[in-house]
Amino acid sequence: MNASPPRLEVGRIGAPHGLAGEVVVFLSTNRTERLNCGAELFAGSRPLKVRKSRPVDAEGRHIVAFEGVGDRNAAEGLRSLKLYADALEDADELWVHDLVGAEVLETDGTFRGRVEAVQANPASDLLLLDTGALVPLVFVMSAVEGRIEVDVPSGLFDLSPKKATPRISPHED
Repeated sequence: MNASPPRLEVGRIGAPHGLAGEVVVFLSTNRTERLNCGAELFAGSRPLKVRKSRPVDAEGRHIVAFEGVGDRNAAEGLRSLKLYADALEDADELWVHDLVGAEVLETDGTFRGRVEAVQANPASDLLLLDTGALVPLVFVMSAVEGRIEVDVPSGLFDLSPKKATPRISPHED
């Protein structure tokens, strides 16, 4: 039996737009093809097929019409629902859900910590490690099955903040 591909959150439905069933969609992915005519999205387990869409602004808002949603009342029923899509098969793509929890090692095998989060940054997104270190994604050489290999400039981990360790006082007041 084939398992279904993982679904990723790609946006959220906002308010209805007009009377013909269109809605405002706030896209949270840079993959705008998720809203191409014929694309299939999911609101929970409900499939929604894009009939038409058009961008509204640079903040990722689009006006979208879904098949089977023909009036304002039907569109209102979609308000605030999160939109999901099947993961795209792209060998060069790194997914946050695959990175969080992975162990990070330098090319020489030195363990540097585990990924706690991926932090957005204009120059390059950053891996936030449990040690407090920040590693730009541009230094990731490979990411396979819970292990991330990085090739960072000399001294990068020396500059990283260390998590504070609690001080134990020999005397209690």
